[in-house]
Amino acid sequence: MMTPPATPVTTGTIPFTHGGETFETFYKLFGTLEGRTRRPLVVLHGGPGLVHDYLAPFGDLAAAGVPVLLYDQLGNGRSTHLRGKPAAFWSIALFVAELRNVLAHFGVAGDFDLAGHSWGGIVAAELAVARPAGLRHLVLTDSLAAFALWMQSNMQLMATFPEDVQKGLMAGMAQPKEYYDALRVFHRSYGCTLDPPPQEYIYTLDAVFGEGGDATVASALLPELMPWTIVDRLHNIAVPTLVINGAKDIAQDFVVAPFFQNIPKAKWITFANSSHTPFWEERDLYMKRVGDFLEL
Repeated sequence: MMTPPATPVTTGTIPFTHGGETFETFYKLFGTLEGRTRRPLVVLHGGPGLVHDYLAPFGDLAAAGVPVLLYDQLGNGRSTHLRGKPAAFWSIALFVAELRNVLAHFGVAGDFDLAGHSWGGIVAAELAVARPAGLRHLVLTDSLAAFALWMQSNMQLMATFPEDVQKGLMAGMAQPKEYYDALRVFHRSYGCTLDPPPQEYIYTLDAVFGEGGDATVASALLPELMPWTIVDRLHNIAVPTLVINGAKDIAQDFVVAPFFQNIPKAKWITFANSSHTPFWEERDLYMKRVGDFLEL
């Protein structure tokens, strides 16, 4: 029996010009865009402020011929860091513009699928409501339709922990060590339940909250995120949409329900044995469900 060829993986950076300045966006491509028989899937990481590494399981789809494009959003990971920028520089619109730039650079804006995890779903949904001509399928995984619902869920789940964990979570980045210690405890129940968690997942959290991490984006975007909602614009999404969450997800059912209720062509799957990262916790089943959806 012949061994199937390994999926090619390429990395690099692309220029992103915004406000008269040019930055670099780091990307990782599973598969190839040359001579492809399937449209590419662009996947947006969470945060804000995380990195692409924990989304590596999506690369499994490349074995079925789907080119999968991951990238580090501006200010994060291997893309340009901008610790000195004022808070006004950072906005949801900035990250939508960066996504459009990625699509244009790779020449896929006319025919592509899009997936967003958690915060990445905000960016994906904001693009989708604008009805870009080339978007064919949308996957909103473990995401949120309104930040108020996300905060409500976090507060509910936080109340299930001992007082010291609650205190650490409430301290936030004002006490970074205490906060990160508590956050890791919280995530063991509702973020990623694998024991031990994947190294890529740990690395992703460290990139923001660990020693030497960069919390610039996470901190700067909070004022804009607090009142954010897309519920009243979801009817503008015209493409088939797959809504995903886990049974023990931070994105509880009431957090993702508005997607299902307001997007005209929406399907909703809850993974029974998962929390916020079903693409790790139920990897094979997750990729089968997403792969099947992209073929519709």
